[in-house]
Amino acid sequence: MKQFAKMVLAVICGLIIMTIIGIMMLGSMIAGLSSESGAKPVLARSGILKIDMSEFVLSEQENEDFDLSALTAGAAPTPKLSLWRAAQALKTAAEDPTVKYIYLKPDGTTSSIAALEEFRAMLDDFRKSGKAIVSYTENPTIGSYYLASVSDKVYMTSYCAASPMIHGISVQNVYLADLLKQFGVNVQLIRHGKYKSAGEMFVRNAPSAENQHQTSEMVNSIWDSYISEICSSREISKDKFNSLVDNLQLRTAGDLKENGLVDELMDRAELLRKLADLAGIEDEKGLKAIPFTEYAKSKVTAGFKAKNQIAIVYADGQIIDDNKPTEISGDRFVSILEEVRNNDYIKAVVFRVNSPGGSAFASDKIRAEIERLRAVKPVIASYGSYAASGGYWISNSCDHIFTDKTTLTGSIGVFSMIPDISKTLRDKLHVNVVTTNSNAAGNPLDITKPLNDKEREYIQALIEDIYENFVTIVAEGRDMDKAKVDELGQGRVWTGAQAIEIGLADEIGGLTDALLFAAEAAGDSNIDAWGIQSYPRPMTKMEAFASMLEHATNDNVLAGTPYETIAKIALKWNSETQRNHAFARMTEDYFFVK
Repeated sequence: MKQFAKMVLAVICGLIIMTIIGIMMLGSMIAGLSSESGAKPVLARSGILKIDMSEFVLSEQENEDFDLSALTAGAAPTPKLSLWRAAQALKTAAEDPTVKYIYLKPDGTTSSIAALEEFRAMLDDFRKSGKAIVSYTENPTIGSYYLASVSDKVYMTSYCAASPMIHGISVQNVYLADLLKQFGVNVQLIRHGKYKSAGEMFVRNAPSAENQHQTSEMVNSIWDSYISEICSSREISKDKFNSLVDNLQLRTAGDLKENGLVDELMDRAELLRKLADLAGIEDEKGLKAIPFTEYAKSKVTAGFKAKNQIAIVYADGQIIDDNKPTEISGDRFVSILEEVRNNDYIKAVVFRVNSPGGSAFASDKIRAEIERLRAVKPVIASYGSYAASGGYWISNSCDHIFTDKTTLTGSIGVFSMIPDISKTLRDKLHVNVVTTNSNAAGNPLDITKPLNDKEREYIQALIEDIYENFVTIVAEGRDMDKAKVDELGQGRVWTGAQAIEIGLADEIGGLTDALLFAAEAAGDSNIDAWGIQSYPRPMTKMEAFASMLEHATNDNVLAGTPYETIAKIALKWNSETQRNHAFARMTEDYFFVK
C-alpha cells in the first residue's frame, strides 16, 4: 500500500510539473505571436544595423523549438536565424539607404564553424556595396575574431581585464571502453574502413593511428581555412600569425593592436563617439540602431509565391527510419522529394545537407528519390557543417556540389555496433535471461549474449555488401573509378577544402551560391525573379512543443541506478540496431573548441 501511495504521489507531482511547464510554454508562445504581429521596426535615417552574434544562432531552417532548461530557469531560448534569411537581409541592407553601416559585435557566438564561414562571406559581399562594417570586440576567441576580421575596422576594448583567447582550435575525443567495462558492457564493433571512427569511443581508450591521423589533418585544414581569411583581411602573413599563436603572444588587447589585428583600443564612451562620427551625427545620443534579427524578420520573407520557383530541401539532422520530424526520416523525405518532383512550378532544387549520416537503409531510399528528381529537374547540393557518411550517400550524385571549406564530408564507410550486456545482467543486476530459438541462429543481434564466430561473420558480410554499394554509388555519382573511391573512402572524414582537391565536391560556396547556380541551371540567372520555397515545412510553435514533449518522454534514460541506465541505453540501442543492422554515420565524438 505504501508503494502504491508513492507511485500515485509521483504521478501527481509529474502532472503538476508538466502543467506548470505547459503554462510557461503557452506564455512563451503568446509572447512570441504578439511580437510577430506587432509593429514592424523601421530604421531612421543615419541608422546603424547592429549585429550582435550573442543574440541569435545561425541555423538551417527557422523551425521553432523550445529550450526546456532555459524556460524553467526563467530565460528565453536564443532565437534562430536561417542562413538564407540572413543572406537576404544583408542583401536588402546593402541597398537600403537608411542603413549607413553595420556595427558588428562578434563575441559570444554559438553558431557552428561552417555557419560562421558562410555568414562571413555574406558580410564580405555587403562590403562590396560600398558600405562599411565596423567591429567591436572585448574578449575575442578565434571564432569571433575570424568573423570580426572581415570588417573595415576592428576596434577592441581598452579595459585592462580583457582577455583575448586566440590560441588555435582543438578537438577532444572521449573514449569509454574502461568505463563500460566497469558496468559489464562489451560493445562489439564491426565495420569496413580503417578510418571509420564512429564507435571507437565505445571500444578503445585512445584513438587508432588512422583516426588520430585523420583528426589531425581535419583540424589543420579547418585552421588553415580560418587563418587564410584572417591574414588576407588584415594583410599579415600566415607564418607571422601562426608564430603569434604558437608562442601565446596574443595575451592582451595591446598585443592584438601592436600586431595589426585590431585598429584602435577604446572604452564604451569612446566607441559611441566613434559610431556617431561614422554615422555623421554630432551627438551620440542621436544614434539609431536596430538589431539584425528584427531587421531580417521585418524586411525579408522566408519565401514567396511565383510562377517559377526554386525549392530548398533541407536535410538537417541524423538519417533515421523512424518518422521523427526533427530528423531526416527516410519515408518522410521520400514523400517530400516526390512532392517537389511533381510540382510543375518548381524548376530547380537546392538540396541543403547538414547531416553526419545514420541509417544506411534510409539513406538509400532518399538517394533513389534524388535520382528520380534529377531526371526531371536540376538538383544542386549545398553542404552545411556536415555532409558525411549517409549525408554524402544521399547527395553525391547531385548535378553540382557546393561545400564550405570547413564542412566535414566523405566518411565513406559502414559500421554496426552490438552491445553485449550479458555481464551487466548477470554480475551487476543479478538477472538471468533464458532465450529459446527456433533455429541455431535465432537472433544474431541479441544483446544478452556475445556474438559467436558465425554471427560475427554474418554481420561482417552485411557490412561489406553495404560498403561495396556505397563505393559503387559514389563512383557513379562522381564519375570516378571505384578503386579511387575506395582509396578515398575507408571511412575517412575530409573537410570541404580537402573534398574539392580530391574530387568529392565541385566548388567552395554557401547556400546563396547554390541558389544562384540553380537559377542559372533552370534558365534564368536573376535570382530575384524566382520564388524560393523551403521543404520540409517549418514546424509551428505547437508542433515543436509536442515534439519536445515526445522527445522528453521517449528519450529519458537518466533515471535510476547507473546499471539501470546502461541497460536502458543498451535496449534502446538494440531496438535501433535491429531495424538498421548497419549505419553510414560519421563519428559523433568530435568536440570542437573554438
